[in-house]
Amino acid sequence: MTRLVDPEIGALLALLVLVCLVFGVTSPSFLSGTTFTSIAFQLPELGLLTLAMLMPIISNGFNLSVTFTANLSGLAMAAVLHAFGGVDAGPLGIVLGIAAALATGSAIGWLMGLIIATTGAHPILVSLSMMIFVRGLGEFLTRGGDISGTPDAVQAIGQGTLLGIPAPVFVFIAAVLLWYVVMSRTRLGFATRMIGSNLEATRYSGISTRRSLTLIYTLSGLMCGLAGVVMLARFNSVRVGHGEAYLLITVLGCFLGGVSPNGGFGRVLPVAISLIILQVIASGLNSLGANQHLATALWGGFLLLVMVSRSMWASGALRLRFLKR
Repeated sequence: MTRLVDPEIGALLALLVLVCLVFGVTSPSFLSGTTFTSIAFQLPELGLLTLAMLMPIISNGFNLSVTFTANLSGLAMAAVLHAFGGVDAGPLGIVLGIAAALATGSAIGWLMGLIIATTGAHPILVSLSMMIFVRGLGEFLTRGGDISGTPDAVQAIGQGTLLGIPAPVFVFIAAVLLWYVVMSRTRLGFATRMIGSNLEATRYSGISTRRSLTLIYTLSGLMCGLAGVVMLARFNSVRVGHGEAYLLITVLGCFLGGVSPNGGFGRVLPVAISLIILQVIASGLNSLGANQHLATALWGGFLLLVMVSRSMWASGALRLRFLKR
């Protein structure tokens, strides 16, 4: 019998409904249009950063620099806008600013991927070093402050609506569709899963692992650059330390969405649904007045729970497959 709904997607949708019901009961003000509008505005930037984390994890790597890469990309865009008049910048300044953000993110990702691919250094160590470098560079350039003031057209990207739907949502949907095509319909997507499963076997199969790894991290940086554009547009300012807590949630979003922590497997749609769940939880905790430090502890505990449950599920699946033989 053909399954109408993918089991993993069905389980995530059920969890989403359960989370909404729990917060709806515990916080009467939660189930309101205002809450869901707020969720829709906050979700895209976190979603874009999680997509930036997705491909490196599937390739059995990591990108710890996603948030700081996004912030430095936003700083690059803000600098270009200010060079063209700040709040009075015209279409040319805006286009060049967005291009600068995407180029900055891509360059950081390219450098990271090149180092990982050519030296064989561990992705966690390389991305950690890049995170420290990018953060320090951003703080040096801004003296620890921020850059604010963008044209109305830029603010519309992060604060505007289209057909009653927040504009950033359309950016996120487009990014999800792009990543879905890349991961399921291109040679790079196949190579990403192959590298994550077995790097040496991938080399012997004729796939250029150096080129693939460099491209994986370049695309990760590109998505960080897009996140930087959305964050600058939504807050009308940018600083290098914005969204530091996002890193933990991006990892959690990937693992909750079924991405293997050992690489080799991961799908875009379950990750997108898991992000909605996490954003609903964040908004629910906020509606309950949860302390920010407590919320951070809960995210860490939730990550441990997800990792343990995923490991148990995987072990169970392997035992079942063994018994069927």
